[in-house]
Amino acid sequence: MKIVNVMWSGGSPFMSVHNVHSQVLAHGPADARVCNWLLLGEGLCRGVGEVRHWQLSPRVLKGRWRHRLALFLLRRRLLGALKADAPDVLLLDGLGVARLLLPLLHRLPGVQVAVLFHGTTRLTGKDVRLFGQFPAERLRVAAVSATLAQALAHDLGRPVQTLRVALDPQAFGRQLLGREQARQALGLSAGEGGPVLGAVGRLVESKGFGMLIEAFAQARTPGMQLVILGDGELRGALQAQAKVLGVEDSVRFCGHREELAQLYPALDWLLVPSRSEGLGLVLQEAVLSRVPVICSDLPVFCEQLGEAGCYVPVGDAARWAEAIARCARGDAASIAAQQWRALAPEQGWAAFTASARRLLGG
Repeated sequence: MKIVNVMWSGGSPFMSVHNVHSQVLAHGPADARVCNWLLLGEGLCRGVGEVRHWQLSPRVLKGRWRHRLALFLLRRRLLGALKADAPDVLLLDGLGVARLLLPLLHRLPGVQVAVLFHGTTRLTGKDVRLFGQFPAERLRVAAVSATLAQALAHDLGRPVQTLRVALDPQAFGRQLLGREQARQALGLSAGEGGPVLGAVGRLVESKGFGMLIEAFAQARTPGMQLVILGDGELRGALQAQAKVLGVEDSVRFCGHREELAQLYPALDWLLVPSRSEGLGLVLQEAVLSRVPVICSDLPVFCEQLGEAGCYVPVGDAARWAEAIARCARGDAASIAAQQWRALAPEQGWAAFTASARRLLGG
């Protein structure tokens, strides 16, 4: 069996998407051969099989009218490459990739297709008509949370499978560092005395880190540290904000870390102030590391933690400051245990493996 996994882009900003596709592909048929296509950017963060870097133009991919001839010629190239690769299954990364490749499927009648959505997206009438050209037995659509799946099913008017991504709790736990090892790896000094708060993700507007730094500046107590793991276009602006607010010595920008999944034990609390999320895998990683989570009151987070969640209104700096202040006196271990039970990692992992097999046609 041959699977072509088509990703929008490569590189560390897309690490979480690559991780999800890698997890899905790991549950394909044992004899499956995988070829990964990266349309933009370089580097597959995680996965198996060969990699093809297309290095395409974003302007052409987005279908601007003045690039229509180039898009037509590109689709001819892609069709030729698909015929040469002769996949049994195409796994497509979200709407952008689907818009590019679904029009080619009429020329590839024997290929099964799965489109996996990772976050909220704006569907046009043209998108709905495009998906509607293919029966559900040939084109399977999935989303990484029940919240997202329900919204997509409503907009597309077709079944959307919930594939709530989960991690193998046993394997994840084995690779964790000890608390002191993790703190040394992040360069955290041992004698600060206050809680170490963490935030993980790309430094982009939707992650809410600017508001979080504002709230941290309001609530900080002696010795409290905020460790931000991730990189992105807003790094310079966020560092400048921390300096203006007088917390540059307490806010650590640690950048993108390849070994991120090992480092959660360095944290006393994980803060997830996202304005929107498809799933928010960092929430699961923290819970599996026995680190309690405070997060925005997004439906996708409530779906995972239920009544055990510590929720704060999206974008409300004053309420986030109150939540941060409580970290210094909260019972972190008790909350972490409640969140573990709510997430039910073993059951979640079993459900995910079964869903991944169904998505790939198993």
